[in-house]
Amino acid sequence: MRSQLETRFMDDWVRNLLDVDPLALGQMDQDHQSALRRALALRQDVEAFERRWSGPTTDEVPMPTFSWSQLERQLADLAGDPIKSAMARDLVSGTRKLSRFKPPEMVLREILCMTWALLDEGFQPEPGGGAETL
Repeated sequence: MRSQLETRFMDDWVRNLLDVDPLALGQMDQDHQSALRRALALRQDVEAFERRWSGPTTDEVPMPTFSWSQLERQLADLAGDPIKSAMARDLVSGTRKLSRFKPPEMVLREILCMTWALLDEGFQPEPGGGAETL
């Protein structure tokens, strides 16, 4: 469950986004419009996730903590292939950047999906395919 500070920050962040005058939106350049759309889509994803999954009960034992670099290191090692190992860095970076806007369980789900993709023997990315920037 998010702390009160995190929730307040998210609410302020979204409120500021939604306070954009619709006429001003049309005057924004494409980059700003795109950023606004991505931010609103992220908020909708978080709200949908929170509706589907309830928060943890107070008597649950929390998971041990680990760092983003430890996660990246372990995923790269498990990938077992130089191309997938390099992908682990980009996947973890993208997840880390957006994690502060998501509930912890949603981030956990993304980590599990990353792991599944990197360990999928049927998935063989193209060398030098490049990653999309967030």
